[in-house]
Formats: sequence, structure tokens, C-alpha cells
Amino acid sequence: MTQIGKCLIFSAPSGAGKTTIVRALLEKFEGISFSVSAASRPPRPKEVDGVDYYFFTVEEFKKHIEQGAFVEWEEVYPDHFYGTLKTEVERIWKEGKTVIFDVDVYGGINLKKFFGSQALSVFVMPPNMEALEQRLRHRSTETEDRIQTRLKKAEEEVQLHKQFDKILVNDRLVDAIAEASGLAQDFIRS
Repeated sequence: MTQIGKCLIFSAPSGAGKTTIVRALLEKFEGISFSVSAASRPPRPKEVDGVDYYFFTVEEFKKHIEQGAFVEWEEVYPDHFYGTLKTEVERIWKEGKTVIFDVDVYGGINLKKFFGSQALSVFVMPPNMEALEQRLRHRSTETEDRIQTRLKKAEEEVQLHKQFDKILVNDRLVDAIAEASGLAQDFIRS
């Protein structure tokens, strides 16, 4: 894969607000485009294939791995694979835009390793674990078991924040969006 463009990587534990921040940046900047990730999980209500994720079966996802179709991929939970398709990044760069990623923490670390200085990696930090739990419960999309699994995983992921270029604490969403906008603008212009 020829590297010809820049990337913005936003990662966080589930519920920290990275998706909301990324959506705000997409509305603000015409020169960035969202990299739709692939996933082997079923769509949540209102999620659309090819818009929110490319939804694959576990078998389809594994076939793409074998074919070398991903820049990075991760088995985030048993049989729940997520990854970044090479064709998706190439499509955005051909449009002359900066790629923006909304990925889990391990995906963000792997993308940064792959793209190096062409990427700015931002860790969206929840203000505390209690706030994160409230946000997950407020979604009303997860069972109690899934919430507990996500919280346990979040405790591990928060420990990895130092592997990112920037740490963005999402205590007040409006402030986090403003800070993310400044980081994105400075990186794209550099």
C-alpha cells in the first residue's frame, strides 16, 4: 500500500465519546473523510452497512485476513473482529482527503505503528470510570454482562494512553470537540 496522505486516529474505551467527537470533526472539516471499519458483529439499531461499518460474518472477516485486505485488525472480543480495510484508506487518499479513524485502543496503536508520522493518534480519556459506566448505561444498547465486560476492558485500555500522541480528556463534550478541532487543524496544516 502506497502511503500518500495523512491520518487522524481517535481511540478510546467504549463510551468515552470518540464517535461523537469524530462526527463533530467530520461536520467541521471538509478535507477529512471517515474510514469505515469492518466488523464481524451484528449491526446495532440504526447502524447501516457501509456507513457505520462494513458488517461481515466471522467467516468472511477471517477470509479477508487471509487475503491481506486489512491495514490492521483485532479480535476485540471472542469472534468480534474489527479492522481497517486497505481499500478504504486508499479510496479516501485518492479523493485528496485526510483519513479519520474511530477505532478501539488496540486498533489505534496498530494504525499509529503502521502510518508513523503520517498519523496523529489521539486517546479520548473519560474523566473517570464512573462517568464511563454512566455513558454506557445511558446508551441502552448493552446487556449488563456486556457493560461489565466493556468496563473491565476499559480499565486495561486506559493504561495504554501513553502510547498515543495526544490525550484528550472528555469531561465536557463541547470543550473536547474544540480541543480535537485544534489538534486536527494543526496536524493537517503541518
